[in-house]
Amino acid sequence: MSDNPNDVPGKILVGASATGEKLFQYRYLSLALGNRHGLIAGATGGGKTVSLQRLAEGFSNAGTAVFLADVKGDLAGLSQPGDAKPAFVARAKEIGVPYAPDRFPVVFWDVFGEQGHPVRATVSEMGPLLLSRLLDLNDTQEGVLNIVFKAADEQGMLLLDLKDLRAMLTHVAENAATYKAKYGNVAPASVGAIQRQLLVLETQGGENFFGEPALDIMDFLRVDRDGRGVVNILAADKLMRAPRLYATFLLWMLSELFERLPEVGDLDKPKLVFFFDEAHLLFEDAPKALLSAIEQVVRLIRSKGVGVYLVTQNPLDLPDTVLGQLGNRIQHVLRAFTPREQKAVRAAAETFRDNPKIDEADVIMHLGVGEALVSMLDAKGAPEVVERALIAPPAARVGPITPEERKAILAASALAGKYDTMFDRESAFELLQARAGKGDSGEAAGGGLLGTLGGVLGSIFGRADRKRMSPAELAARAAIQSAARSAGTQIARQILRGVLGGMSK
Repeated sequence: MSDNPNDVPGKILVGASATGEKLFQYRYLSLALGNRHGLIAGATGGGKTVSLQRLAEGFSNAGTAVFLADVKGDLAGLSQPGDAKPAFVARAKEIGVPYAPDRFPVVFWDVFGEQGHPVRATVSEMGPLLLSRLLDLNDTQEGVLNIVFKAADEQGMLLLDLKDLRAMLTHVAENAATYKAKYGNVAPASVGAIQRQLLVLETQGGENFFGEPALDIMDFLRVDRDGRGVVNILAADKLMRAPRLYATFLLWMLSELFERLPEVGDLDKPKLVFFFDEAHLLFEDAPKALLSAIEQVVRLIRSKGVGVYLVTQNPLDLPDTVLGQLGNRIQHVLRAFTPREQKAVRAAAETFRDNPKIDEADVIMHLGVGEALVSMLDAKGAPEVVERALIAPPAARVGPITPEERKAILAASALAGKYDTMFDRESAFELLQARAGKGDSGEAAGGGLLGTLGGVLGSIFGRADRKRMSPAELAARAAIQSAARSAGTQIARQILRGVLGGMSK
């Protein structure tokens, strides 16, 4: 066995707690318990980013894929070797671990397609529940949106992009008397309110997110040729200006993973770990039904081999039912200048398993940069006694990268060309336009989609050399995969409109 504390099998070195003069006890996160979720909390400037990066590097080295949202642009440095900052070198020496700069396999993503591969979803995949939250609809308007989705399902109308949804809204409004007898009243005022909210969403860049080729969520679960998990970095600096879109997008990804991944129970390491920065945005102003769905997904997705790590300033930003499921915890400094902040510090301290040797509430207010209260799960899955620890330094660069470095990584990406070009196939908008021209026959066009797919799926999915596909071949494959998923989704939509929608009913 190696004497390097970084190389303990099945564990990620988090940091070290002082037990005496120049003596340390190392604090580890067990990979087998990495799917039990976690929390990184603390005030701005306390070291949350370093802790996040330390864990992400550890999971990647273990062969676990990672997804993280880069809110400030400084996590892109994972793609570059560390630059031996004096503070990091000194910290490594202090706790007795070698400092060895390293870089990690990174794929950049961007909802707006500017700083990474475009990320898209279809309207149908998103579903009415998440769309209602994204559009900030009231209960009546959400009911109308559900009618629109139901009508589209029954008539074989694919809802792929925003113009499909607009067209279907107009169709339902124009035939309100027909739908009223079956589903209830469709008020013109509600339809108008939804259309106005769609316009707002478009001005915020929503038209870039809805469309095809839709993201194949399985592209997140990749490893490189050395067996290290790929770190998927979402450029979220611009996305954060539309916090509702950011939160809805993250929830959609969780629901997609829950729906597509098989049950695996507890593995020796997770398949995928999510780090959600600014996690409080997932829960702000969320209706009770959606909160319940989020809580259930967080609780159940661990059996799919997925870990969820929430990053926020104060643990109290999160609902108690979610906070109680976060077993691996790193708490950085919290400021307390007002009675309300002091109360929040005491509450944060009470979330840990008590250590009689320290006053957790007092320590939280006096932690230095790169220090934290650490409590991981032990071998039996119970929280360890909380300890004050020095966080081990990351191996990759901590900070942003240059546009030239980002461009080079995107050009060399195995996914280059797969999602870059948006396409628009026949869906609700085109079918309703055709009906208007021919007279409404009530029949859905495009019934030959599955037959068409059957002739080409073998040649695309049967290739043995997928990794060597040209950008054009990757784009074609993405188009067919997207079509296949949409067809399957359309068939299954009567049973389940995505896990979040299903759980809220």
